[in-house]
Amino acid sequence: MARVPSSVVAAAGLVGGYAVARWTKKRPLGGVVLGAAGLVAGREWHRQGGTPAAAGLGALYLAGFAGAHPLAKKIGAWPAVIAAAGVVATTSWAVADRT
Repeated sequence: MARVPSSVVAAAGLVGGYAVARWTKKRPLGGVVLGAAGLVAGREWHRQGGTPAAAGLGALYLAGFAGAHPLAKKIGAWPAVIAAAGVVATTSWAVADRT
């Protein structure tokens, strides 16, 4: 079975979590998507880079989620989520997936 890069999983978690919350109008459901993807990505981050990489990327993932909220007031919701997902995915690729 082909491995899905953690960068893709993390970006999909941020974008998918927002999309589910927005379209279902159930924020907790979006949180489930966000959390599930974060756990899957976190396991891979730990496997590839150990505890320091997993902790740092996990913190970045949460910061991307939290940071998209105030950024959305300036540039719009979807652009903010895409920007956060891009930063998280790029960093995740550089730290864990590039090998």
